[in-house]
Amino acid sequence: MPLELSNIQFTYEDQGFELNIPQMQIKPGESVALVGPSGSGKTTLLNLIAGIISPDKGCIQLNDDNMTALNNHQRRLYRLRHIGMIFQAFELLDYLNVRDNILLQARLCPGVSIDQSIKDKASAIAVILGLGDKLSRNINALSQGERQRVAVCRALLLKPALVLADEPTGNLDPENKQAVLEQLITVCKQQQCILLTVTHDHSLLPNFDRVINMVDLLSSESPSGCSI
Repeated sequence: MPLELSNIQFTYEDQGFELNIPQMQIKPGESVALVGPSGSGKTTLLNLIAGIISPDKGCIQLNDDNMTALNNHQRRLYRLRHIGMIFQAFELLDYLNVRDNILLQARLCPGVSIDQSIKDKASAIAVILGLGDKLSRNINALSQGERQRVAVCRALLLKPALVLADEPTGNLDPENKQAVLEQLITVCKQQQCILLTVTHDHSLLPNFDRVINMVDLLSSESPSGCSI
């Protein structure tokens, strides 16, 4: 099922910031780059979709689930189970090895048992991302590109419906940027999950199925409503 946003309004009153998004839809398996000038609200939009913050008005639906109808606790649980997140700064734990960093979101997700089956899944996705021989290594022993691959593995382990990536290649050299992004897009398509990536690097845009510019998104026509 698609990701659908309808009539979204959000404000940071103390900062004089306002975000109004009439509509947005992304299909399963589609990879989308989100671009736009600094301060246009790209990261805020990711945080709204992830349920980290809530819109003042409007509807966000994923898999026909109305996320805006959930409370803070429910949104956190929903995010852990259905949304993978990848950050520019990797957000890995240095005191855990590669395998345990990949398993971290699964450990935090209620109802997910860290049994041999989930460990095998972690090993399998590590192999796909070129980390099969590094599962026991400490994070500090990895290169920047390898660290970001660990973050990608963690985000994809539970086969989420949606992956949100905020400048995921920003700390990588050109060669690693392309390699990590290609691997991320390939696995998302295999798992038929939605990939929405914020990027300022326009050289990467040809890799995506579609590019959404925040300027165009904010000026799109408002839909008649949001089905729940």
